[in-house]
Amino acid sequence: MTKVNSALFLLCVFISSNSKASGPVGSSESFLDTVNNLFGSIVSGYAPVLFYELPFIKLPMILFVMVSGGIFFTFKYGFINIRLFKHSIDVIKGKYDNPDDEGEISHFQALTSALSATVGLGNIAGVAVAIQLGGPGAIFWLWLVAFFGMSMKFTSCSFAQYYRRVSPDGSVLGGPMVYLEEAFKEKFNLVFIGKFLGIFYAVMTIMASFGGGNLFQGNQTFELLASEFPSVADKPVLVGVILAVFSGMVLLGGIKRIGEVTSKLVPAMCLFYVGSCLAIILGNLSEVPSLIGSIFTQAFSPAAIYSGGLIGVIIQGVKRASFSNESGLGSAAIAHAAAKTKEPIREGIVAMIGPFIDTIVVCTMTSLAILITGAHLDKSVAGKGAQITSLAFSSLGEVMPLLLLMATIIFAYSTIISWSYYGEKSTEYLFGKKMILPYRVIYCLVIVLGPVLKLGHVIDFSDLMLLSMAFPNILGMIALSPMVKEKLDDYVKRYKSGEMPVYK
Repeated sequence: MTKVNSALFLLCVFISSNSKASGPVGSSESFLDTVNNLFGSIVSGYAPVLFYELPFIKLPMILFVMVSGGIFFTFKYGFINIRLFKHSIDVIKGKYDNPDDEGEISHFQALTSALSATVGLGNIAGVAVAIQLGGPGAIFWLWLVAFFGMSMKFTSCSFAQYYRRVSPDGSVLGGPMVYLEEAFKEKFNLVFIGKFLGIFYAVMTIMASFGGGNLFQGNQTFELLASEFPSVADKPVLVGVILAVFSGMVLLGGIKRIGEVTSKLVPAMCLFYVGSCLAIILGNLSEVPSLIGSIFTQAFSPAAIYSGGLIGVIIQGVKRASFSNESGLGSAAIAHAAAKTKEPIREGIVAMIGPFIDTIVVCTMTSLAILITGAHLDKSVAGKGAQITSLAFSSLGEVMPLLLLMATIIFAYSTIISWSYYGEKSTEYLFGKKMILPYRVIYCLVIVLGPVLKLGHVIDFSDLMLLSMAFPNILGMIALSPMVKEKLDDYVKRYKSGEMPVYK
């Protein structure tokens, strides 16, 4: 164990001993209420702006921006998500990997690092809630957002490669905060605007890393453990300490260590999770055609039992897809910037598979498993996303909810370590490399608080920070899209002519 991890462990033990005597983290309930109310006041002032409902379509402004961005880029690039899908798979398999290219991790490791931040509670719990609130029709809109989101993720990750900063030691700094600053300065000579957008994005990313990427994951991990094992319910600090130490052992090694871990964890857990869902689906194969039919019919003619009508169904699908695959947020571009390649467009093509795996594959498996078992109709689990999915898994036997719990914990763990990297790179952008280690230590300590705090408004705040990342990123990418279009056309021309070297 490193010195930092040892110090972290001792500090967490100290926190744990204090909490037994005087409440969570050595403080009273009034302190936790104060923290919650502080974030609540920020949320109440900021949320109406971010979720302002556009009168002509009755859709929150931020979701309209995210959906419109996906549609814009898909048409701009001539449906690249279809045209170069097979090529993307070939690149991920390593066919074009040149070990001598500049960068820190392979195409595959970059993809799994990005996926580890998105495949998780959104797929397991978020989809379940979407079905319960919006009915089967919400899944159609979830698919649609993911389809268009593939082009948006392609754009951000291509930009991240073009404008990444490579240090003499080989470490890479890239992502929206870098390319927004550099591209606006280079293309439009708008130095101030580029810098402002970069700083705004970096601040939002750091806040989102502490919230949705950290506190929320730890909190939900504890809640799931406590629901299965009541003896754990009075040991939130212990759960937080264990998560923090295990996370620290990985994230202190940087993106190379994160890539090594996620390249093993994510595929294994995805295979287990999808395999379990398939077992439910194959056991009830005759019901699948009618269920898929209900997804399409209720997408446009929702049943009366679901509140909100058509717009309500659309909002549920759009929100869950946006939270699940994070297309438009630009977070994945921070990981993909570190990939070894001399072809920025190629990394964008790899990245666009992320929403396909996360949403169209994993979320669809969750949806069908829930619809087949009717778990979403059980009132005892109303609004409890993970427990809805757990109820569906229980149809395969009593042990399956426990295996789902294990998968969920690993998904949450992988999300924690990936989001630490996003926050770390944003910290480096704002304050330099000297602040990376302090950020990592603080991040680990915040993990301990996740199971302890009554999150409430804290998570609402985190969600706002997460979605706020989309504004500067999408608007900036639209302004700069002619550059990517030109580079993409050149890449496709060389690819189809056979000029590109193949290494495997």
